[in-house]
Amino acid sequence: MKTRSLALLALLGLSLLQASSVSDPWPQTALVEPAALAAQLKAGKSSAKIICVAFPLLYRTKHIKGAVFAGPGRNTEGIEMLKKEVAGLAKNSEILIYCGCCPMEACPNLRPAFSALRALGYTNVKVLKIPQNMENDWYKMNYPTDTRTLGTQ
Repeated sequence: MKTRSLALLALLGLSLLQASSVSDPWPQTALVEPAALAAQLKAGKSSAKIICVAFPLLYRTKHIKGAVFAGPGRNTEGIEMLKKEVAGLAKNSEILIYCGCCPMEACPNLRPAFSALRALGYTNVKVLKIPQNMENDWYKMNYPTDTRTLGTQ
């Protein structure tokens, strides 16, 4: 009986893992590790347009250095802000979006923002991999951060 319960739990865990990866509209190759982005920013070598699609308070408090605000991605107004922010960019421009309001698998902002950018024809859209939240995965690591507000408010 104990073996059967363990097998059922393992099967349930595998099902949940598969369900979460299926719901992501981005391929694994579109994920950018925080340490990699931080190294690029510190070296002055990031060419990506970095866009915060989080809630306004999160951006206004502090954000990735050089990022602009164009969110939140979960609602129509946020998607319209995002469209305005990327208007005029070449369709192959590197665009990196991030949120960090909560664990990435539960984020209400990333998936709609990514999907909207792809629907607009942008082909080089990346997502910053923030497993827990910005506090733990970026700020506590002393990665490049800013408190000035840039972009649309």
